[in-house]
Amino acid sequence: MTINQIFKTKHGKAIQADANEYMTRRIADTSVDLIVTSPPYALQSPKSYGNEKQEDYLDWFSSFADNFYRILKPTGSLVIDVGGSWEKGQPTRSLYHLELPIILCRKYGFYLAQEFLWENTNKLPSPAQWVTIKRVRVKDSVNFIWWMSKSPNPKANNKNVLKPYSKAQETLFKKGYNSETRPSEHKISDKFGNKNKGAIPPNVIRDYTEPTNHFQMGNSTMSKYNKYCRRMGYKIHPAKFPPFLPEFFIKMTTRKGDTIFDPFAGSCTTGYVAEKLERNWICTDLNKEFLKGAKGWFL
Repeated sequence: MTINQIFKTKHGKAIQADANEYMTRRIADTSVDLIVTSPPYALQSPKSYGNEKQEDYLDWFSSFADNFYRILKPTGSLVIDVGGSWEKGQPTRSLYHLELPIILCRKYGFYLAQEFLWENTNKLPSPAQWVTIKRVRVKDSVNFIWWMSKSPNPKANNKNVLKPYSKAQETLFKKGYNSETRPSEHKISDKFGNKNKGAIPPNVIRDYTEPTNHFQMGNSTMSKYNKYCRRMGYKIHPAKFPPFLPEFFIKMTTRKGDTIFDPFAGSCTTGYVAEKLERNWICTDLNKEFLKGAKGWFL
């Protein structure tokens, strides 16, 4: 497949290409700080944007692993958003999304820096056979996000992703902590009462509904992309990567001027966020129309 640049910006470029071919031909060893992506999931039904069969998924994703490892800097990270799936014909879960990080660690030399859950409440209650008809399972509302690293100590700083303190925490600051040992045997020291610039976030990521300094997935951002696609006659990507997900990991694991790569970019949300945060970025995807529509983020 030819490598075709669809558009470029001050900090990045969107490329129609097979990700492996592009990495092999155009990305140098140890030159990327962060690979962050939401690849096609291993679903039972084929989607218009392309997805691999469940039984082939691990082999398919593994075919990119050597290149991912090669292009990452020693302190670089690989962040993968991957949804779970069900076994065909029965109300039991596939293990493919749990096996993926194990393969990447044991076969390709990655480390699992930390696992995250994305609470995705917009998911539909499916499979309908088990959730809404027979009522033997509940709605699946989480995605797993695997933060993999090339070394045990990747570049990271949680001060860059601090959250506003909750009202309860603000009250505790006023009242003061009781410095004592809890029944759990955890020692609460005086330092717990120190008010810093924000709270350290958990590894459960939710959409931000309150006004913050984060980019919001909501109406103004998404509608700009959607309106551009409709005006130009491009198909809107049916599974857009919400901006707050790449934003979290870009802030956590990179600095201004670093290089970010999304090999399965789709609507190029990663590039949009990287541009806003003044990181260099490369987005590749096989679908030319999706990348042409992605230009709407940047107008």
